[in-house]
This record gives sequence, C-alpha cells and structure tokens, in this order.
Amino acid sequence: MSKHPRILLTGFTPFGHEDINPSWEAVRELDGQLIGGHRVVARLLPTVFADSQRELERAVNDVEPAIALGVGQAGGRSRLSIERVAINVQDARIADNAGAQPIDEAIVADGPAAYFSNLPIKAMLKALLAEGLPAEVSNTAGTFVCNHVAYLMLHLAQTYPGLRAGFIHIPYLPSQAARFPDTPSMAKDDVVRALAIALEVAATRHADVRLGAGTLD
Repeated sequence: MSKHPRILLTGFTPFGHEDINPSWEAVRELDGQLIGGHRVVARLLPTVFADSQRELERAVNDVEPAIALGVGQAGGRSRLSIERVAINVQDARIADNAGAQPIDEAIVADGPAAYFSNLPIKAMLKALLAEGLPAEVSNTAGTFVCNHVAYLMLHLAQTYPGLRAGFIHIPYLPSQAARFPDTPSMAKDDVVRALAIALEVAATRHADVRLGAGTLD
C-alpha cells in the first residue's frame, strides 16, 4: 500500500501576555487525520524568529510534505484570514519569546521582496464561505513571526519540488477575547472545521477559482 502524501500543519506557542495560542489549540486537533488523501502532521513552532526557522526546516526535512500550511493568531481580526503574500522583512513591534526584536531586517538576505502563496486561496475562501464560516483573503501577514514563517515556508518551496505552501491567521478564542471589550473571537471547533475544509481544498485541487476578494484599503 502506498504511503499517503503529507500535510505539514504548524501552530505557535503563546506570546505576549497570552497563556494559550489558538493556532496550536486548533492545529493539534487535526494531527494524524486523513484529509483529501493526505495525512496531517502537526508541529508546534516557537514564537521566536531564529528558533522557528530551525524548527520549520527540521519539520520539512522530517515530514517531506506535499503541502505546508502555517497557522497563527491575529488578535482583533474577526475572520479567518487566508494570507495571499509574505514579505521579506522582520519589523517587530514587540519582542519575540526569546527577547529578540529585529527592526527592518530581511528574513533571507538575498531573497525576493515577497512570495505569493501557491495554494488555491480563492477556492479555499469560497469553500469556507459556503459553509458559513467568516473568512477573507488577507494581503498582509504582518511583520512578526507569523510572516517570518510564512515567508520561509514559501522560500523552502523553491528547493523542495512540488511543495505548496501558505498561511492562515485566525482570531482569538472566546476565552481570550473575553478580557477585551468588543474584541471578536471564534470558537475552537469552528476554527478546526475551517482548517479541515481549507486543507481539503488545498489537497484536492491545484487550479484556483476566479473570485473577487480584494480590498479598497
């Protein structure tokens, strides 16, 4: 029996003043599941610029995935944000969990200014909206460790033939948002369901759909 191709699905450790990170809480629920004929392998990445790069490279070498999808927390966002682009810059408003706070530094010194996700992001969006899950295509993954990992995934895809990669930001969990008035959140079960739907689309199709999902600002 042939081995199933694999999906590397990553989440992050808590950062800032948080005790949990919803990305890992959701991602680990999918570990070992078979989605779209692909076996999901979940890995926890540290919210540290240097260490996340080493751990990501180790995970890609170990798992040899066909698809890599990073997931990260974006407190304040109300929708699942499917990231279109990752940029080659580290500009940290706060320090990472190791105390590093790079300002205006390149992620890869000789790398291109940006990489676009090579997953079918519009098809993923369409599927999520069809299931009543709030989602959007985002044109900024920030400049913290999430963007760092998103860029590195796509950079690694240049040397791993066939690897497709992308990144999704998710809102706070309700328990996190309860501390901040009028802050949006999303239940973990909905996030897990959304990630499974997005991965199903990514695993079963390469060509994207034509769907307007841009912004005016």
